[in-house]
Amino acid sequence: MQKFFLGGRLIFGPDARSLPVTLLLISVPSIIFCIFVARHLRHRFSPYNAGYAIMVVTVVFTIYVLIILFLTSARDPGIIPRNSRPPEEEPHHDSSVPAQAGNRHTPGRQFPRTKEVMVNGMQVRVKYCSTCMIYRPPRCSHCSICNNCVERFDHHCPWVGQCIGLRNYRFFFMFVSSTTLLCIYVFSMSALYIKVLMDDNHRTVWEAMKESPPSVVLMAYCFIALWFVGGLTGFHLYLIGTNQTTYENFRHRADNRINIFDRGCPSNFDEIFCTKLNPSKNNFRALVQEEVPRPTEEAKADVGGDTHLKIEVDLENRQDLLKISEQHSIEEGIDLSKISQRQNDEENDSRESNDPLRSTLEADSIMGINHRASVTMTRSDPEPSSYGNSSEIAADSHINSTVTIKEAGRLFE
Repeated sequence: MQKFFLGGRLIFGPDARSLPVTLLLISVPSIIFCIFVARHLRHRFSPYNAGYAIMVVTVVFTIYVLIILFLTSARDPGIIPRNSRPPEEEPHHDSSVPAQAGNRHTPGRQFPRTKEVMVNGMQVRVKYCSTCMIYRPPRCSHCSICNNCVERFDHHCPWVGQCIGLRNYRFFFMFVSSTTLLCIYVFSMSALYIKVLMDDNHRTVWEAMKESPPSVVLMAYCFIALWFVGGLTGFHLYLIGTNQTTYENFRHRADNRINIFDRGCPSNFDEIFCTKLNPSKNNFRALVQEEVPRPTEEAKADVGGDTHLKIEVDLENRQDLLKISEQHSIEEGIDLSKISQRQNDEENDSRESNDPLRSTLEADSIMGINHRASVTMTRSDPEPSSYGNSSEIAADSHINSTVTIKEAGRLFE
């Protein structure tokens, strides 16, 4: 986990405790050199005080290396902000990976592990990071030590206690190359002091080395250090010239991939040292805002199940209402048929007796039928459900149609 100081202004890696060791490995040899070597060379050159320049250069060069080390270790290497939830893309549901949700099983959500993007006119495969819940940009990788995805990830350096990425690779190379030059400088001045001692009293090399043991120790220390920092400087010069990272170099060497980022040696050096660094994508000094959690797949499944249950209940109620409406229609049809039969009998009787009030009876019978029809229409519930309206209207329409047909038939007789 990253370590923050001064309110998020300084960002160190999780292994920042190794940084003081690196500081001692640089500053202690420089201090020894100034005390036991450079101090004796102050008046060895003409003009008389020209030897002070050796000590001044050593101090300034050491301070410069420490500042570059600080800039490498205490800045954001290019950390990509992680998501608090998966990306808004359609996941693949894998039924072979069930997820428990109460008493039901829901398929596991799996995002595609890779997808294709275009870089310099060629397709590049980027991977999905399940830890940061993002699709990593090209040349980005997840550091297992820092537990972050870093842009243009090169490697994690334990000596600086920080990942080396897009925003601090320039300073890392300057630190390594400057340390190499400092080692060469200290080694050369220590050897020069041994030569001065040999010339003063016409001594041999061994006698001069016995007179200044610190010079011998510094020469041995710088020689060993040069194998590391010098070799590292040469290796990174090759990486910059071919526009590769340490991670890509080892991976491409194993996979025999073509480097699509190489734009030529001059352009590659210009990209590393002359390109303006983009600001950090993280605001480590901002307050953390709580996000409203998005409904999970299990919750959506529960809501969907309740909705389906309500629809099934409503459909059953609707079927019951339709059956009741049909039963009412049948009963009303029977009542109307009885009324029509009785009216027909009365009409036949009136015809046989030649009653002059025949027309009056016909009118009264028609009014009676209309009255019964209206009474039948008001028998339904004054506040029917939304699903029963269509059935009751259909029943009423059936009754009205029956009454109208019988009235028309009787009038035409």
